[in-house]
Amino acid sequence: MNQIITFGEVLMRLSPEGNKKFIQSNLLEFYFGGTEINVGISIANFGGNVKHISCISDDFVGDTAISYLRRFGVDTSEIVRSKRPLGVYFLEIGAVMRPSSISYNRSHSSFSEIQPSMVNWEKSLEDGKWFHWTGITPALCKGGYDTLKEGLILARKKGMEVSADPTYRSGLWKYGEDPKVILTDLLNYSTIFIGGVNEINEVLATNFSYSEEDFIAASKLLMEEFPTIKKVFDKIRTAVNASWHKIRSRMWNGIEFRETEDFDITHIVDRIGTGDAYAAGLIYGLQHYDDFKAMEFAAAASALKHTYEGDVNFSSVDEVLGILGGNTSGRFNR
Repeated sequence: MNQIITFGEVLMRLSPEGNKKFIQSNLLEFYFGGTEINVGISIANFGGNVKHISCISDDFVGDTAISYLRRFGVDTSEIVRSKRPLGVYFLEIGAVMRPSSISYNRSHSSFSEIQPSMVNWEKSLEDGKWFHWTGITPALCKGGYDTLKEGLILARKKGMEVSADPTYRSGLWKYGEDPKVILTDLLNYSTIFIGGVNEINEVLATNFSYSEEDFIAASKLLMEEFPTIKKVFDKIRTAVNASWHKIRSRMWNGIEFRETEDFDITHIVDRIGTGDAYAAGLIYGLQHYDDFKAMEFAAAASALKHTYEGDVNFSSVDEVLGILGGNTSGRFNR
């Protein structure tokens, strides 16, 4: 069935309406998100066959989260349930010179008790073609790391493509393990690297700059250290202010360096999940286009995500291709 497999925490997001701070509002909007499900739902919106594996609270909040995933056609058959509550995060969306702010409440969430014994990877991966992981999951808890590693080992034995978005966030690593050791371990089972010089510097303890030459050199060194990695894709964000950003992408596929033009986002509605939209666009694109078109598709998908409230990119393939075709005026479709 050529399923794309994602594994990670499902979170509930709580935000005041618009650009308000919590102190201004008595009303909150809620959304479901989480790095890996943002990727999975976006791919499902492109028509992909996606399965998400997680541990979710065994209550009406968890029921609602699972219903949300199913609404987009995501396979939830391997999700396990827990008596612990669903993880929550609180978001104030900034504007112009005021940045957005996030506070997490996930230390004792349902996902934090995930263990390898809770996931039947043989069954979960029986129809798998592609496995996507991020550095968020192994950062949350040792069980997340151990469970993810078992899945990746089996995925590679089955010949699956494995995309890695290492996403190092220092504030998440609280259970005593060295992030560099964990991430480098998991990269040994990966074939596509989604990240730039910052991420490469973190895992290799190097000091490459943002220049084209250093990006190529960093990518080549990464491939030498991790021979299973065949391609490196990097999303570059230029911030004019909190409401106006520019997105482009570049790659080194072991043969050539390519870079896209900037996508100019002059009024950001919501930037949460835009990196996940890029990863989803890249995973879809690499299965349907050449490397450069896949990278263009990913950058356009990321740009479009900035126009949707919530964590998920709701764009279709045709909408992304329309942006690539120059349809950026925002005029009515009739």
